[in-house]
Amino acid sequence: MELNTVSQSDFVKLAAVIWLKSKNSVKNYARESGLFNVMPIAEHTGNTREFSSIDSNEYLSYKAQGDQAKRARVQQGYSKTMTKYRVAENIGITYEMRSENKYPEVVRELTNGGRKGPNTIDLDLSHRFTFITATSYTDRDGRTVDISTGDALALASTAHLLRGTSTTYRNRLAGNAQLSKGSLEGLERLATEQTLNQFGEKMTVEFDILWTTDDSNTVNTASEYLKSVAAPDAAHAGVTNVYKAKYRHVILPRVATTATGAVDATKRKYFGIASSMLTSGYCGIWEEPRMIAPVAGGNAEDVQTDDWDFRVRGGWGIVVVDGVWIKFSSGDDVA
Repeated sequence: MELNTVSQSDFVKLAAVIWLKSKNSVKNYARESGLFNVMPIAEHTGNTREFSSIDSNEYLSYKAQGDQAKRARVQQGYSKTMTKYRVAENIGITYEMRSENKYPEVVRELTNGGRKGPNTIDLDLSHRFTFITATSYTDRDGRTVDISTGDALALASTAHLLRGTSTTYRNRLAGNAQLSKGSLEGLERLATEQTLNQFGEKMTVEFDILWTTDDSNTVNTASEYLKSVAAPDAAHAGVTNVYKAKYRHVILPRVATTATGAVDATKRKYFGIASSMLTSGYCGIWEEPRMIAPVAGGNAEDVQTDDWDFRVRGGWGIVVVDGVWIKFSSGDDVA
């Protein structure tokens, strides 16, 4: 299909194929990590969703002969409202690109446009961990984004609140050591002793994800712990690796970034463990990133420049209700 055939229908068809192929080739690190529940939101159902946690007591009570069974205790936890926001960009394809067969330029514009939607979702999800010790941040467009949990604290806190008791729990490692055997065991101790329901009772839940940034030292250390093996004739052959298959390693390359997506080396050592079963991180997709192509005979052609605009649009919301499902260390050795 030649781009210098000034047939809008052919050009638009080709553009849509290029854009979609590029979109589908992008790896969605955070979205596919298991750290968030991602769900489609139907049209015409409003622009907000409320999420809350509800806990029942962990154990049964003794019942004497002839006595009534005790009623289960149910406690609603804190709530958090997800609000949709929309993102947008126009891709301009010039008359010269279309009519002079400037194929590389056209492909570059459409390919970049196809990647931006998934990249933006991934950045927004990753920034829940980038700014995990804060209750809000100013994003790349100057908006103040509320990222507090339902108890109005940062996702990583030393004293998260519970609704059914005055007991608090922490999910940030004391000392914030970088990834090592000792710090990983420290997070596991938090998972053992600080994973509580709304009554303050200990919950025994599997923490199955070890997440890190893309810092090579941290990634390699994680791989050594999770995949370490020995040759049959090695001195320590036959020794069992207690971490083998214990966690799924999730690398989040956009966590160590600024609000605009630039490199932020101060966050390169961030890591943590999480429970995909217990996660209260939600991402609602009202509008999957999509391209709206100009229509033949429509008003998508600029009368001043003869450019065609391909509109890229998307809409989603993100919320995290509580911090009980995640344990975190900033890896900077700052208490």
